[in-house]
Amino acid sequence: MPIATVNPANGETLRTYEAMGEEEIERRIELAEATFRTYRTTGFYERAGLMRRAADLLEADQKEIGKVITTEMGKPVKQARAEAAKCAKAMRWYADHAAELLADEEPAEADVKDSGASRALVRYRPLGPVLAVMPWNFPLWQVIRFAAPALMAGNVGLLKHASNVPQTALYLEDLFHRAGFPEGCFQTLLIGSAQVDDVLRDERVRAATLTGSEPAGRAVAATAGEMIKKTVLELGGSDPFVVMPSADVERAAEVAVTARTQNAGQSCIAAKRFIVHTDVYDAFAQRFTEGMRALKVGDPMDEETEVGPLSSEQGLNDLVELVDDAVRGGASVLCGGERPDGPGWYYPPTVLADVTRELRIHREEAFGPVATLYRAADLDEAVLIANDTDFGLSSNVWTRDDADVDRFVRDLEAGGVYVNGMTASHPAFPFGGVKRSGYGRELSGHGIREFCNITTVWHGA
Repeated sequence: MPIATVNPANGETLRTYEAMGEEEIERRIELAEATFRTYRTTGFYERAGLMRRAADLLEADQKEIGKVITTEMGKPVKQARAEAAKCAKAMRWYADHAAELLADEEPAEADVKDSGASRALVRYRPLGPVLAVMPWNFPLWQVIRFAAPALMAGNVGLLKHASNVPQTALYLEDLFHRAGFPEGCFQTLLIGSAQVDDVLRDERVRAATLTGSEPAGRAVAATAGEMIKKTVLELGGSDPFVVMPSADVERAAEVAVTARTQNAGQSCIAAKRFIVHTDVYDAFAQRFTEGMRALKVGDPMDEETEVGPLSSEQGLNDLVELVDDAVRGGASVLCGGERPDGPGWYYPPTVLADVTRELRIHREEAFGPVATLYRAADLDEAVLIANDTDFGLSSNVWTRDDADVDRFVRDLEAGGVYVNGMTASHPAFPFGGVKRSGYGRELSGHGIREFCNITTVWHGA
């Protein structure tokens, strides 16, 4: 895949970039290692000042970088600006909390004495250069939620961004440079996927994080395992959205539309499978379908647009194949379902009912504005359908029955359970999945500690 900005709204190639050669990659890795040796000794107060400055700059750049994001991957420009604002918020959160999250820990006095020590503590120390392989769908947020905690912990970052968002990738490097971070603290590698393996094998690169597809995660995990390096993986998702009889069905249907179509449905944590108790199925299906049908699809630069194009022609073709396979297999189309004529990689908000386990769309992640509806006879069947997937990123449950909530929290196989609301990441809460959605956690204290050397310090009596 070429490293290029291709406008998804019309398919026009706007800018292309040459992949960095071996000499430039070597220079940047060496710079990262050299910078780490001194940056690791800085204090939290200094790092926090730099991070807050970067947040201020990003906030001031919202309109400009929002247009770049929209041009590169098709997100409605209002959503792109909101993404920038969310990133600034997370940067400030880590600036405010990193010192507390990584403070020395002292074991219980009785345990210290029992170990024969006069004193003991646990200290969190940075690992070194960390490679971040990041996706295009949230081209700022996915990077910042790695970079903010990693830099605050004293690590340095090497970014391999998706090849269709090179301008955003270069902007991020420039952002941290303008904020005053030492040269080499955060660098963008304009390289193709085939070059990732060589970078990860370099002994100076101490760990890696990847957000992306399952095949990409397998490749990075395999190399990291061979090299015995820490990894965090956030892969695909096919999140359930369960609606029970006690739910506010009207509100659930309204939120369901946003949960499925934000960023044109191109989100790992988007709700994708809507599992509705039979007692409220018809009411929910009607309201949900009406809401999906009413969305404005069009030019992502238009402030009124709610759903823009998909990010690539390949992504559009993959989605069309999934829907066509479902229809051939007996699924009913309640709205959408047909690729429109004209330029750009657009697909209409679509609702499919009568989906069965044999269909590809039941097993595979639909990365676009396509929802599947399931009817559940009771709570047991709702849990069964929700867990009938290889993924386990997050989940949404709508009910006002505390017993229902307890059961779903106990039994849903997912990294998050959101009750009467849609899944959304926040810097204070850990984020990640189970099963084929990956392992490890981003955000919160759990996320900042992922790339730390958790060190026991023991003093003899």
